[in-house]
Amino acid sequence: MKFLKSLPARLLLGILLGIALGLVLPREVMEVVVTLKYILGQIITFCVPLIIIGFIAPSITKLGGSATRLLGAAVALAYVSSILAAFLSMGAGYTIIPHLHIADAVEGLRELPGVAFQLDIPQIMPVMSALVLSLLLGLAAVWTKARSLSALLMEFQAMVLEMVKRVIIPLLPFYIAATFCTLAWEGSITRQLPVFLAVILIVMVGHYLWLAILYGAASIYSGRSGLEVLRHYGPAYLTAVGTMSSAATLAVALDCAHQSKNLRSDMVDFGIPLFANIHLCGSVLTEVFFVMTVSQVLYGTLPGVGPMVLFCLLLGIFAIGAPGVPGGTVMASLGLISGVLLFGDEGLALMLAVFALQDSFGTACNVTGDGALTLMLTGYAEKHHIRAENVQNVEL
Repeated sequence: MKFLKSLPARLLLGILLGIALGLVLPREVMEVVVTLKYILGQIITFCVPLIIIGFIAPSITKLGGSATRLLGAAVALAYVSSILAAFLSMGAGYTIIPHLHIADAVEGLRELPGVAFQLDIPQIMPVMSALVLSLLLGLAAVWTKARSLSALLMEFQAMVLEMVKRVIIPLLPFYIAATFCTLAWEGSITRQLPVFLAVILIVMVGHYLWLAILYGAASIYSGRSGLEVLRHYGPAYLTAVGTMSSAATLAVALDCAHQSKNLRSDMVDFGIPLFANIHLCGSVLTEVFFVMTVSQVLYGTLPGVGPMVLFCLLLGIFAIGAPGVPGGTVMASLGLISGVLLFGDEGLALMLAVFALQDSFGTACNVTGDGALTLMLTGYAEKHHIRAENVQNVEL
C-alpha cells in the first residue's frame, strides 16, 4: 500500500492510464487533453528558473561557509565523479543508441489537434540567466560573508522545495498522463515502449560499471581494499531502492560505512552525510543516457557532441543543488534540458516519467558510490596528515 502512494507508482498509473486513453479517445476529446497538457507544461516550465535559483545559490553558500580544505576535496570528488559518469554515459549513448532500432518519430503518426485556447505563462527570466544569477549570488554571498542574504536564500530554498512538493509533484502524474495520452494517440509511444525497457536495463548495467570504476580508483588512491568497504553496503543499497531517497537511507549508510575497517570513523561521519546531498553519480549517469534516448525517439536524432559536453558539465553543478525529492536531479535540470538541448514539452514530460520510474536504482548507485568517495577522503586525510580533531561535520 505504501508503494501505491509513492510518486513512481502514481507516475506509472498516469502512464498506463494515458496510453489506454490515447488509444481510444476521439479527436474532439483529445483537443481538451492537449489543452490541459499545454497549461500544465506552462506551469512547470515557469517554475524552472525558481527551482534553479532556489537550490543552486543556497547550496553554494552552505558549502562556502565551511570552506575547509577537506570540504573542498569532498566537493571536488563528488563533482568529478558525477561528470565522469556523465561522460561515460554520453559515450555509451553515442555507441549504443543508434543500434536500438528506434523508429522515425514522425513516420506514420496522426497529427494532434491544436489547443482550445492559449494561456501563456512566461518565465521570470531565461534558464541560463537563472543559472548565472544563482552562481554569482552564491559566490558573492560567500565572498562578502553576507549572513542576511545567505539566510534569505535558505528561506527561499525552503519555499521552493515546498512549491515543488505541493505544486509540481502533485501535477506531475496528470502532466505525464496527458503527455502519454497524446503520444499514444499519435502512435509513437506504442512503438517505442520496448526501447525504453531496454534503456532502463542498459542504465542499470552502467550503474554497476561506474561503481566498479569508483571503488577501483579508491582502492588505488587510498592503498586500501575497496571491496572490503563495498561488501558492507548491501543493506544501504536495498534501503535506497526501497526509499528512493539518499536522506532516508542516511542512517543505514552510516551504519554500513562504520562497519568497514578501511574507513576512518571521522571521515565516515564527515563524508557520508555530505556526499548523500552532493554526490549523485547514478542519477547523472541515468539522465544523460535518457536525454539522448528521448532525443532520438522524439526528434529523430541524437544531440550534438558540443551541447552534450556542455550539458554534462553543467549537470554536475545542478546535481549538487538538486532537491531531495524523487526525480530531484532531473527536476533541477529541466532548464538545462530545454535550454541547452532544446527539448520541447513532450521531451521534458518523457524525461520526468522515465527517470522517476527508475530513480530508486539511481539513488542506490549514488548511496553506494559514497562509500568509494569516503575511502578516497580517508586516503586524502592520511596523505595530508589531517587529524580527526580538525574535521567538522557539515550538514546540508
